[in-house]
Amino acid sequence: MTIDEFILRRRTVVAGAGAVAALTACSTYGKSESAAAPAPKPATAAAPGPNAAAGQPNPNAITNTADVPVGGGVISGDTVVTQPSAGTFVGLSSVCTHAGCKVADVSGGTINCACHGSKFGLDGSVVNGPATQPLAAKNVHVEGDSVVLG
Repeated sequence: MTIDEFILRRRTVVAGAGAVAALTACSTYGKSESAAAPAPKPATAAAPGPNAAAGQPNPNAITNTADVPVGGGVISGDTVVTQPSAGTFVGLSSVCTHAGCKVADVSGGTINCACHGSKFGLDGSVVNGPATQPLAAKNVHVEGDSVVLG
């Protein structure tokens, strides 16, 4: 064997060994990485049912009963919840029947629209125009300490 043949064979062996080492390192890296830290599973949350633990918020609640004053109400999204008398909760649309504005607040025993001054009773009836139609009723009920649509 000549010196040139020896050098060529040596280069081939070294290059081949380097390739094997690189492939081994890559495959070991991938395996040890996944073995050390398994991929997290997607989280799933189950909505609490009617028998959920006390003190847990109801995900279907539009408001808490304690937040609705007797003789007043609160606006929650597209719903007004009033409590005309203790323990009686009424659900109404928050859209004024005069021009479609959202009512602004519940104060002084009325639901008030700031657009044109319409006022509605806590039962949705018209107290002061220009609206001539009552606020649309929405079914609400109490679950624990929450007021829920439906």
